[in-house]
Amino acid sequence: MNKCMGCGAVIQTIDTSKEGYAKDIESKFCERCFRIKHYNEYQIVNKTNEDFANIFEKIEKSKDLVLLLVDILDIDSLNNIKFTNDIVLVITKKDVWPRGINDKNILTINTNLNIVDKVVVSSVKNYHMDELFNKINKHKNSENVYVVGFTNAGKSTMINKIIRNYSENEENLTVSAMPSTTLDFLKVKINENLTLIDTPGLIEEGNICNYVSGKDLKKIIPNKEINPKIYQIKTKQSIIVEDIFRIDTAKNNLIFMMSNSLNVNRIYKENDKLNNLKKITLNVLPNSDIVIKGLGFIKVKEKEIIDIYIDEKIKVYVRKSLIWFLYTFFSLW
Repeated sequence: MNKCMGCGAVIQTIDTSKEGYAKDIESKFCERCFRIKHYNEYQIVNKTNEDFANIFEKIEKSKDLVLLLVDILDIDSLNNIKFTNDIVLVITKKDVWPRGINDKNILTINTNLNIVDKVVVSSVKNYHMDELFNKINKHKNSENVYVVGFTNAGKSTMINKIIRNYSENEENLTVSAMPSTTLDFLKVKINENLTLIDTPGLIEEGNICNYVSGKDLKKIIPNKEINPKIYQIKTKQSIIVEDIFRIDTAKNNLIFMMSNSLNVNRIYKENDKLNNLKKITLNVLPNSDIVIKGLGFIKVKEKEIIDIYIDEKIKVYVRKSLIWFLYTFFSLW
């Protein structure tokens, strides 16, 4: 049985509409992954976590070490993980954080999971990859280590970096920002004592990444250091991000922690832009974050009732500020 090196689907030559189709049964990549890899063309595969339930049951039964990857912009995803395995928590994409954010502050995050170790990494910049590799070898229970994370946490990018750094294996996994790129277990032998097993990206209900095109997704996902957008609000006005959402506020200080590629416009008068979207009224306490799932968050300094207009499918909520120490980084605070 030959599996696609990109997504893990079993290679088949019979049905072009089904997963794993290739013209040659000996192909290393299915047609879908070949086109993602070489032409950046994505064929949508509609999957839910229920479709992958048996895969994650096997992981838990294995008792093997799990590398749990989470993007700092989506750190609350940890609350939806239920594994009982030993876990090395890998907080990814250090390269897109503002430089004023210290690793030690991020590593104070607590969960109810069995976290045996934590590390902050950037696969792109090769940041702390040696430390991660050492932690894997220290905590693994067998040669198999599972790599788990939500869509866009950077699993495939991290595995590819480990391959290049520590293995003679020359294969690369398919990297794509679109959901459900990996469809089954995908084993990558790093050396005689270590095999990393890539798994399908967990899909979060309410995450904006599930509802936008590939073109829009490229703008939403940061690909370089975020330049926080800071607004001092003294009169009633609206701030509009693309055609994604609008936030109305009267007197506050806001910091937008989102991709630099997103267009942000400020309107100083009454307007009806994006009024067709769902209106959400939030009672925001001082020093809180307004989280827009999959997009990022807005740091709010003062207590205020704030209106947001956004697609009803996208999850929006308020939490206690995650990285409060940014206040000392920006002089306005």
